[in-house]
Amino acid sequence: MIKVGITGVGFMGWIHYLAYQKSTGIEISAICTRNQQKLAGDWTSIQGNFGPPGEQVDVGSWNCHSEWESLLADENVDLVDICLPPDLHATKAIQALQAGKHVLIEKPMALSAQQCDEIVEAAALANRQVFVAHVLPFFPEYAFLREAVSSGEYGKLLGGHFNRVISDPTWLGDFWDAEKVGGPLIDLHVHDAHLIRVLFGMPKRLQCRARLRGDVVEYGNTHFEFADQDLVVTASSGVIGQQGRSFMHSYEVHFEKATIQFSFAALADEPEVSPLKIFDHSGQVLRPDLGDGDPVHSFENEMAEVVQSLEAGRESTLLGGALARDAIILCHRQTQSALAGMAMDV
Repeated sequence: MIKVGITGVGFMGWIHYLAYQKSTGIEISAICTRNQQKLAGDWTSIQGNFGPPGEQVDVGSWNCHSEWESLLADENVDLVDICLPPDLHATKAIQALQAGKHVLIEKPMALSAQQCDEIVEAAALANRQVFVAHVLPFFPEYAFLREAVSSGEYGKLLGGHFNRVISDPTWLGDFWDAEKVGGPLIDLHVHDAHLIRVLFGMPKRLQCRARLRGDVVEYGNTHFEFADQDLVVTASSGVIGQQGRSFMHSYEVHFEKATIQFSFAALADEPEVSPLKIFDHSGQVLRPDLGDGDPVHSFENEMAEVVQSLEAGRESTLLGGALARDAIILCHRQTQSALAGMAMDV
């Protein structure tokens, strides 16, 4: 059994907790927070944009630490799950690896490519694994897409467009601070940057046209260039000023023999969903059954990937640190492209 210590008992810590409750081969053995109410199990103040609100949690069987150093010294912790603000990810991950723990970092991995490199190096030196919790590939619509690519069922992959937009998160004071959260590319688009890297490999070159807020991309469109000239890959991501649509994501991906399309939007009145559809080579429209849509299931699958990778002693092909680092590199190259008004080599 893999024993987990969670540090950061906020929304993502709560969602990870829910996933661990339904996972096999892995369980929580400790938490670390300076919030005395949460340390005692009162998580009722936790709210988020999906999943149930926080509840009273039985912490009686856990080691409950109020100090970080105490968690690192806990011999009943194999893996530290870091659900802290992004500017703390690099320091805490490296310290945990140096303490002999495996590490799961909530996305983004870190705020700079250099910090990501330092985490990857620390994991190699400690002979420990670092995972980055990019859950998007485990959501059913995106897992279906991954399987379609890997199986080759629809022929050659030709490219696609990926879209991820939110309303201005005015409640997040540090959202636009490049040294704290990183803005829309690092906090939001990194999901699709990671997915593009998984599906198509690393681009050779990219160009981003964007509206800027200071030196931070507010909203941008990016064209990614690959060695394979047949691949046409684009992405849109950022923030709009209207609060009526708080979140949306979508994709349309093209193959030789099919196109796969999906979109979801959280609106002020009610959600708007265009379920996954396959437009196949014979003119049919196929609508596969992807289950009940509970987002927590995706986090359960994410934790299963962690377990499988640790048990097999292999780096995860979806959650590995080097892959997450590449996504951060892509985000920063897009910012550089937008600021310079020109294409950038990756």
